[in-house]
Amino acid sequence: MSWLEALVLGLIQGFTEYLPISSSGHLTIASNFVDITDAEQILPFTVLLHVATVLSTIVILYKEIVWLFKGLFKTHTGDSEPLSKWCGLTLNSQQQYIIAIIASMIPVGIVGIFFKDAVEAAFEGLTIVGCCLLATAVLLAFSYYAKPRQKDKISIKDAFIIGLSQAVAVLPGLSRSGTTIATGLLLGNKKENMAQFSFLMVIPPILGEALLESVEMVKEGIEVAFGGISPLALIIGFLAAFISGCIACKWMISVVKKGKLIYFAYYCLIAGLFTLIYSFI
Repeated sequence: MSWLEALVLGLIQGFTEYLPISSSGHLTIASNFVDITDAEQILPFTVLLHVATVLSTIVILYKEIVWLFKGLFKTHTGDSEPLSKWCGLTLNSQQQYIIAIIASMIPVGIVGIFFKDAVEAAFEGLTIVGCCLLATAVLLAFSYYAKPRQKDKISIKDAFIIGLSQAVAVLPGLSRSGTTIATGLLLGNKKENMAQFSFLMVIPPILGEALLESVEMVKEGIEVAFGGISPLALIIGFLAAFISGCIACKWMISVVKKGKLIYFAYYCLIAGLFTLIYSFI
């Protein structure tokens, strides 16, 4: 892989991680035009790019992250309320939010532990990418036209359901941000809450995956793990994903608040049809 190819893949990852058009799907498509098509080679590089976009999330949403940590160990604040009617434990807004994030992590954690090989195998073909892009288009369109009753807070139950959608969205072509945001909107959560929650909930799983992948790379050797990708290409890909991720994250939060997801549904429809046609040629 040349530095130019790494740059292109980094930009694709950074922009498509936050836009609801599937970063994994676009990376799979793009990798077919460069010299890395094997899932065992592209996966470590993809994880590196995901870490870059996680860092961009932390940069853009640092105020919200600081707010969460400040309230983590506080008790008996004015906004405290019972965790549930069966539990006497009282939580403030930050603690409730953190528990919601933890609940959202459970499904994708199970998929990562027990179905990792099956997921990696899915990255080898373009047919599944095309089908999942079409599914993303349908989901985005459905969430755009549905008008459920609006909720003030994301409940733990809703967070778990959103986490289920994130677990399904590990398939390439099924947008993680698009799937989780659309699911949250269909459950009746407010637009201004969903983009932020969707971007924050992915931080722990990606960092956890990066840690596990780093252990594996150390065992087999860094050069072997990255399939001979040069250090320059890795650095350029990382920086490209980080910078483009910062731009896309900030823009996407604004887009979700304005309710303009339907335009991405049109894009996914076209991209899905193109990918399916290309896969059969």
